[in-house]
Amino acid sequence: MNATSRPEDAAVAPGRIVLLTTSHRVAPGLLSWPAWQALHAADRVLCADGAHPQLPYLREAGIAVDVGAPTAEELVAACSGGRTVVVVATGEGEPSLTDGLARLAGSGRVSMPDLELLPASYDLPGARLLDLVQVMDRIRLECPWSSQQTHKGLAKYGIEEAYELVEAIEDGDRDELREELGDVLLQVVFHSRIAEEDPETPFSIDDVAGGIVAKLIHRHPHVFGDETATTPEEVKEHWLRTKAIEKRRESVTDGIPLGQPGLALASKLASRVRTAELDVPLPTGEGIGYELLALAARAEAQGVDPEAALRVAARTYRDAVRAAEGVSS
Repeated sequence: MNATSRPEDAAVAPGRIVLLTTSHRVAPGLLSWPAWQALHAADRVLCADGAHPQLPYLREAGIAVDVGAPTAEELVAACSGGRTVVVVATGEGEPSLTDGLARLAGSGRVSMPDLELLPASYDLPGARLLDLVQVMDRIRLECPWSSQQTHKGLAKYGIEEAYELVEAIEDGDRDELREELGDVLLQVVFHSRIAEEDPETPFSIDDVAGGIVAKLIHRHPHVFGDETATTPEEVKEHWLRTKAIEKRRESVTDGIPLGQPGLALASKLASRVRTAELDVPLPTGEGIGYELLALAARAEAQGVDPEAALRVAARTYRDAVRAAEGVSS
């Protein structure tokens, strides 16, 4: 206390309220250092939820936590005399308490304590994917339709969602793009959840993610290793060389899905042949199929996706048809 302070000043000092927020997507007990400092230094720690996942870890660290939900007036009174009260917020963030404090502050009749919002843990990028996994798990267990689905039964939806994603990209609609990406992601999570139940070779979404992480690191030696690549062409060369070693393929055509649309299939075959520098003349024969094959190979050599090019032309044709019908686009 300095020379100008009076003993009665400490008695009426408004004190401090620290609203401590945590993320359920981070393991309980993994709090920031400022959060631990505030908890240890507090005169009182409160939490409205007796089942809050953080409470066992706080008590293990020697922090006494009172379970209760004081009103705004009671909390302000608890801070009088310059005391600090930490409120461990529930998942909803204590809206009724903060609204009550705002009303008190707005009334001008109460000397308000300092109010600090302290994030004790926060979400890293990708944290909402954990929510998706949890929601999918519950749907799989409790939804009469979702609980009966199989990989084969969902296959058609994967194709549909992929085409809808392509359409959103071509339309340039950002909101639609975000939604369609979510629909494609749902297919991945749904199939992964179903795969967990396989009696012989189960795997989970973590196995799926772990596999693609390992693949990306291995196929990008210019990022994670000692290789160098300064152009997209060199990157593609690294990718194809590493992929060939991994797959131990006998033919450049191995791994090309024959069930994809015809133009895309023809373009992929032409790309593999060109990249491998093989001299394989296009087959000749009667019929439109061979003509389309030649067109697809020519488009690929020019860096054009024949499937996308045909869709653009088809959409233009659709617009012309609608115009002839007097239907607005």
